[in-house]
Amino acid sequence: MAGGSRKKRIIRSTTRPAPSMAPHPMTNTLLPSYRSKCERRVLPLVLGLLSVLALFHVTSKTAFRVSSQQLYSFVVVNEFPHDPGAFTQGLVYGGNDTLFESTGLYGQSSVRQVHLQTGQIQALHEMNRSYFGEGLTLLGERLFQVMWMTNTGFVYNRSNLTKLGMFTHDMKDGWGLATDGKVIFGSDGTSTLYTINSKTMKVLGKATVTSNGYQVSRLNELEYINGEVWANVWMSDCIARISPRDGIVRGWILLQNLRQGLLSSVPTDIDCLNGIAWDEEKKRLFVTGKLWPKLYEIEVQPVKTHLQGSVEDLCLSRYWS
Repeated sequence: MAGGSRKKRIIRSTTRPAPSMAPHPMTNTLLPSYRSKCERRVLPLVLGLLSVLALFHVTSKTAFRVSSQQLYSFVVVNEFPHDPGAFTQGLVYGGNDTLFESTGLYGQSSVRQVHLQTGQIQALHEMNRSYFGEGLTLLGERLFQVMWMTNTGFVYNRSNLTKLGMFTHDMKDGWGLATDGKVIFGSDGTSTLYTINSKTMKVLGKATVTSNGYQVSRLNELEYINGEVWANVWMSDCIARISPRDGIVRGWILLQNLRQGLLSSVPTDIDCLNGIAWDEEKKRLFVTGKLWPKLYEIEVQPVKTHLQGSVEDLCLSRYWS
């Protein structure tokens, strides 16, 4: 898989104290510090687009459209501690202020139950060193997790994280998982969004994800929200809002300032944005990233100013070198 070794190389993480719960200063001003691997790759694109985004305030509620798409910014509602050693690959809200998380890296992969307010690990299943944990979703009382560089996955009991079984799938690789409560949606690092039978794990259908005619490849962590599949795009700070029926991107959530705000308040060696969880009952959206010391509850809001240039320049992997 192209770029796979860069995505999944083993990173030496250090133990850091839990971050404070002080309010997070969030602005639209481009911050000078670019420390992660992701940032160095997209810096020229970030500079161009964020100079435009700086013209509007994130709390605006007036919508505008670029072609057939909506662009969204955000406001931070709450911030919570997150294990800075967790190489987050999958994130699911399980109710009662509980998150389930899949972490990656060989020798460090796990499935864990985490308390939202404190970031404390309440239950932990450590994986065999030969597996690299990836996407995770919760369907009923079972957690489904896929592995990187294999067609293998595992099923766990949500109550105690005991392993219930193993499955194989027909995707080219295992990257992301989500569910609407009936079927499972999957990604494999390409532009294909899979619909999968949750009982047999056989592919029921495929859709090529496109944005204004361009294929959106490197689809990563997934979440199903209000009839859409939301996807992290690896090596970007963008979330694509995808129609699972035809694969068309209905909108983009631009989160560049979230990572920059984190770097300004808690200087650290963070990696890419990755991790989306949705609380259906309370309508809360949570996001985090690999090796991020914080997890955020955010509210997405449409921006008000016309964008000069193409959002694809920032969000699509075809522009990365």
